[in-house]
Amino acid sequence: MVETTDTGAGAPEEAGEQNFQQPDFEQVDDSTAAGGQSEPDIDVILDVPVTLSLEVGRAKMSVGDLLRLNQGAVVELDRKAGDPLDVLVNGALVARGEIVVVNDKFGIRLTEVVSQDRKGKAIV
Repeated sequence: MVETTDTGAGAPEEAGEQNFQQPDFEQVDDSTAAGGQSEPDIDVILDVPVTLSLEVGRAKMSVGDLLRLNQGAVVELDRKAGDPLDVLVNGALVARGEIVVVNDKFGIRLTEVVSQDRKGKAIV
């Protein structure tokens, strides 16, 4: 039986490389991350713009069927009349609601706010 040992193949003197030193990293104080957790400052994101969209329903069709649509065509959606609309923020489901009319404009009355653990999983 032949025993082999690691001879450090690729060692600097064998490979013709230079010796490199391990960098010295500055110690980071993680006292706020571990025990003394502080509340995040939400004020820094309050002015960040987001896209809010309302989804009445969806439909799947072929490109050919899409090209044959013209004025007056009716596209059947996957929801029944009266079903709640999805409220999406940047494409993520955050709530559901119903259409209302306010001063001759459409609006939405929220009927359900999606819980934090279901956000992101709700859109399929």
